[in-house]
This record gives sequence, C-alpha cells and structure tokens, in this order.
Amino acid sequence: MEPEVDMSAEPDGLAERLDTLFRTSRPHGRRWTNDEVAANLKAANPTLRVSGAYLSAIRTGKRANPSPDLLQSLATFFGVSPAYFVDPDHADTTARQLAMLDELRQSGVRSIALRAVGLPEESLHAVAAVLDEIRKAQGLPPVGE
Repeated sequence: MEPEVDMSAEPDGLAERLDTLFRTSRPHGRRWTNDEVAANLKAANPTLRVSGAYLSAIRTGKRANPSPDLLQSLATFFGVSPAYFVDPDHADTTARQLAMLDELRQSGVRSIALRAVGLPEESLHAVAAVLDEIRKAQGLPPVGE
C-alpha cells in the first residue's frame, strides 16, 4: 500500500506532468484525447466531476487546483503513483521511464524484445552480439549496459 501523498501539486509542474502522461501514453498507437480520458475517469468513478475541457485547462496551466480525487483517478488511469503529480524527483524518474517506453514502442524495438522473451541466457548473449555488430556496421555507437 502506498503512503498517503499530499495532493497539492505545484501549478506549473502539474500541467507539464499531466501533459507528459497524455503525450507518452499511446493506446493502440495513438494518443489519448482529453474527452476520452475524462469519459474513462467518469466510468471508473461516476461521482468524479471532470470533463475534457477541464483536463485541457489543467494541461495548459489555465486551471491549477484539481481535487485530490481527480489526481488519484488520473494516477490510476495512467498507471503512475500519485506522487508523480507532487514530487519533482519522482516525476522526473517516472517521466524518463515513460519516455524510454515510448521510444521503444515507436521504434519497433518492442517486437524484437518480445521475440527474446523466454530465450536462455546464452541465446540472449548471441542476439546481443549480433545486434552490436549491426550497430557497428551502421556506424552507431556501442550500447552501454
């Protein structure tokens, strides 16, 4: 169980953080719209007061004080800790992880990784060696572990 988090987020950081979630979360290869997220939040919590327009206002910094219930619902929806919205260090770590996942998803690396799942360690080393040689041949720098 996660510790209680003070949900009073700093206004500028909140807009940027929420927008990052919208930009990096890609269901079926596309980005969520404000209206879609609002509809999903309301479906999960019918008493929650939220609209696409309100989410847009938060994302652009025009509104800055969403309820703790809304922040909790957004965190749950996007699969992040509520601390993401209020703790700059946690937000930075999460944003880096989300960006890396988004890059992997966009670059087609995911399909290669899925093919490697379940292979024995010696096979993974062989695959890594082949990829290292291909990177070298393409003039790309070596990858650090």
